[in-house]
Amino acid sequence: MRTLNEVPRRLVIAIGGNAVHPEDISGTSDEQKSVARQTAEALLPLAQIDNELVITHGNGPVVGKIMMRQMLTMSRIPPMSMDICVAHSQGGIGYLLMQAIENALREIGNQRHVASLLTQVEVDADDPAFRNPTKFVGPFFSEEEAKNISKELNWAMREDSGRGWRHVVPSPKPKHVCDISLVDALVKRGTIVIAGGGGGMPVIRDAKGVRTGVPAVIDKDLTSAHIANVLDIDELLILTAVPRVAVNFGKPDQKELTEVTLDEIKAYHREGHFPPGSMGPKVDAAIRFLEGGGKRAIISHLDHAMPALRGETGTHIVQSA
Repeated sequence: MRTLNEVPRRLVIAIGGNAVHPEDISGTSDEQKSVARQTAEALLPLAQIDNELVITHGNGPVVGKIMMRQMLTMSRIPPMSMDICVAHSQGGIGYLLMQAIENALREIGNQRHVASLLTQVEVDADDPAFRNPTKFVGPFFSEEEAKNISKELNWAMREDSGRGWRHVVPSPKPKHVCDISLVDALVKRGTIVIAGGGGGMPVIRDAKGVRTGVPAVIDKDLTSAHIANVLDIDELLILTAVPRVAVNFGKPDQKELTEVTLDEIKAYHREGHFPPGSMGPKVDAAIRFLEGGGKRAIISHLDHAMPALRGETGTHIVQSA
């Protein structure tokens, strides 16, 4: 267990999409503002520290609703491309989080600034993900509802870890976070930076450096790991809706993991313990982060951010000996 003085001063925090838009809300503006306030309160102990802090966030529930809203009105309003939908979700969620965190800081007399940056992330135009959509976005549906939506909107729908059916879209791997030097400059000035929201707007770049958006949603945890590696940050904190990662989840012999090595978590992953629709992407990101030079990835509940960072809870994945 670490003391406050031992808490890392350089950190990337990845907040899950369901943490900014839980499944149990309809998605009104008031609901989203309330959730942002709760998120800000959970992060406040970390925001008060004299640190270099980058916050990323998911957008799956929100971008899915944006896409469905426009598809249902496309006879009257031309729909936007998927990359612009990601930009809309990134801007909206970033605004709510930025305002909520600054408000929480001001209420205790802290004048620290928070900046939310629209972030483009380059991907490979030949990434196989474009031929095999796997990224879940939007709300859950019954199988019958999913079949009707698939017929009506020509969307790919899949069952998500036994929780219902959802829309799936391509999810290419992040190659480069555009303007990462700006993120670095701001955090070194003490600004809390919200970047890479929803994994970033997916773009490809040609030989002349010209960027073009592509129809995809990048996994925000993989982008978070990439940001941390590029900025040479040792610790990645992934906050979600459960306190720890578990193996044999939902079975009589379920076991929560406290501290595991990189080799151990990779072995569990190969055994199929982490479904792609739930814990899989987070474990993938932790593995990628450690393989990229990181020292510790922590996965825990949003409400346990500071206790997890101090080693009191959460699953801590560390380098193998």
